[in-house]
Amino acid sequence: MNEVAITPDLMKKVLRFQRDEVNSAAIYSRVSKMIPDAKNAEIVERIAAEERKHALRWESVTGRVIRPSGLKIALFTFIARFLGLTFAIKKLEKGEAEGQAGYATVLDNFPDAKEIIAEESRHEDELIAMIDEERLRYAGSVVLGLNDALVELTGALAGYTFAFQNARLIAMTGLITGISASFSMAASEYLSQRSDATGEVSPGKSALYTGITYILTVVLLVLPFFLTANYAIALAITISIVVVIILAFNYYLCTAKDLPFRRHFFEMLAVSMGVTALSFVVGIIVKQFLGITV
Repeated sequence: MNEVAITPDLMKKVLRFQRDEVNSAAIYSRVSKMIPDAKNAEIVERIAAEERKHALRWESVTGRVIRPSGLKIALFTFIARFLGLTFAIKKLEKGEAEGQAGYATVLDNFPDAKEIIAEESRHEDELIAMIDEERLRYAGSVVLGLNDALVELTGALAGYTFAFQNARLIAMTGLITGISASFSMAASEYLSQRSDATGEVSPGKSALYTGITYILTVVLLVLPFFLTANYAIALAITISIVVVIILAFNYYLCTAKDLPFRRHFFEMLAVSMGVTALSFVVGIIVKQFLGITV
């Protein structure tokens, strides 16, 4: 790079760029060793080499050697292993995009930073093209199981709460309802995928993802009614769990698939809470008109 006057503010920026590139290089190198497909692993390792090259450029300016953050490497390795390669790379690329914006502010001082920006932009295209994770291919099945369980069971539990006013009875009824519904949903998803002419996903795996997601959601939503005898507190905890599940799932899916988080989150939350409120009203009406006391 050409000699330029390095002000304290500029040095601070360049050190941040160097640190980010060093960390990215180490993370991509570690992630590449987790990819079973040799071609894809080679692409990621090549990107890691480019990140190292970028770090050396900034090192020639700062004159300092920066070691990668062990904590960041461990964090992204954990994310890639347990939340999926796609999610981990998307999170990393988000940081890369912010880095590109930072480079734009020093182009007057370092014109060849344009090359770094171009290479960073190409990284994202290459990574998106190579990713084909099973968990994202079956995201539709997971969404189906999760949405249906949240909407149907939360509504049912709200209705049962007012109708029965007995935590154990609500828990037992909710569990039976939920598990039965999970079998039904899994069977419906299997038949739906069997009739799909594209054959992009396995009907059996699709049904499995739907069923398991449904059952896990059922267990989480019914659990508060087993843990406390106060049915009102149990319902409040269940609704809180619903909000947390919707928040976490939408954050994951929207990050991995580049979808607008806020719109998807509030849409799913509104549907789930709307059905819950409606079911609670139905429980009141049914108990009032039938005059049944449990």
